[in-house]
Amino acid sequence: MQTKISSDKKEVIIGHDQPVVAIGERINPTGRSKLANALEQGDFAYVQNEALKQVKAGCQVLGINVGVSGADEAALMVDTLHAVREVTDTPLCLDSANPKVLQAGLEVYKGKALVNSVNGEDAKLKEVLPMVAHYKTAVVALTMDDKGIPTDVPTRLAIADKIFNEAAKLGIPTEDIIIDPLAMSVAADDQSGLGALDSLAQIRDRFGVNQTIGASNISFGLPARRAINCVFLAMAIVNGLTCPITDPTVWEIRQTLLLTDLFHGKDSFAMNYISAYRDNFPQDE
Repeated sequence: MQTKISSDKKEVIIGHDQPVVAIGERINPTGRSKLANALEQGDFAYVQNEALKQVKAGCQVLGINVGVSGADEAALMVDTLHAVREVTDTPLCLDSANPKVLQAGLEVYKGKALVNSVNGEDAKLKEVLPMVAHYKTAVVALTMDDKGIPTDVPTRLAIADKIFNEAAKLGIPTEDIIIDPLAMSVAADDQSGLGALDSLAQIRDRFGVNQTIGASNISFGLPARRAINCVFLAMAIVNGLTCPITDPTVWEIRQTLLLTDLFHGKDSFAMNYISAYRDNFPQDE
C-alpha cells in the first residue's frame, strides 16, 4: 500500500516496498526556544535555514508546526508555508492540534499535503476528516480517543479501525491514512517500547497501511537519548514503521535509516549509504 504526498513540483511515495521516508521534526517550537523566538519575531530566514538543513540531511517531507503561545497560529502557519516554499519544493506535513490552523494552511498549499493529525476522539473525527476529504490530503491518525492514550495493543487497533471506518464514509481512501500508534517514554513505563513495537507489527499485519511515530518520545527522561532513539527506530522499521518523524540532521539517526534500507534490500549497491557517508565524512576519502 502506497501513500503519495506532493508539493506542486515533487512527489514522495511512502510504502513498505519503498525506502524509509523521514519526516523532519525540527520546525516545531516545542522544546526549541531559538525557533520559538524566531517565529515570534517573524524571522523566517531562521525557519528557512532549518528547512534546508533537513532537506540536505535527507528529509523527504518537512513537518511544519508553528504553535507559539500567544501568536496568531493560523496566520503564522500561512506565512511559514510561504517562507519554506521559497527555498524548497519538498512536500510538507502541516502539524497542529487546531483544525482552523490546518485549514488555513491547506487553503494556500499547492499539492497534496500530509495533515497531522486526527485521532479517535469523536470531535476530532468530525472536525478533521471532512477537511481531509475536501482538500484530498493524506492524514496522520493517532491511536488515542476520548479516553486518552491506551497502553494495550487491542485498543489501539480498535481505534485505528474506527478511524478507517469513519474515513471510508467520507470517501477517504485507506492508503491516505498513516497510523501513529504513539511511542511513550520507557522511563515512565518500561513496557511502552514493547507496546509500540507490537502495535506497529499488528497494525501492519491487519491493515497493511503506512505508519509514522515520534521516535524521540521513547527516550524522554533517559540519558544517552541518541542511542536509544536509533535502536528503537531500527526495531520499529522492522515492525512496520515507514515514515518516522525524526531528525536526520543527527548523523546517527540518518545512518540508522540508511542502514535499515540497505539491510532490507532497498539501497542498490549501498550507493545511498556511501553517498551520505561521503557527504558527512569527506576526510575519510
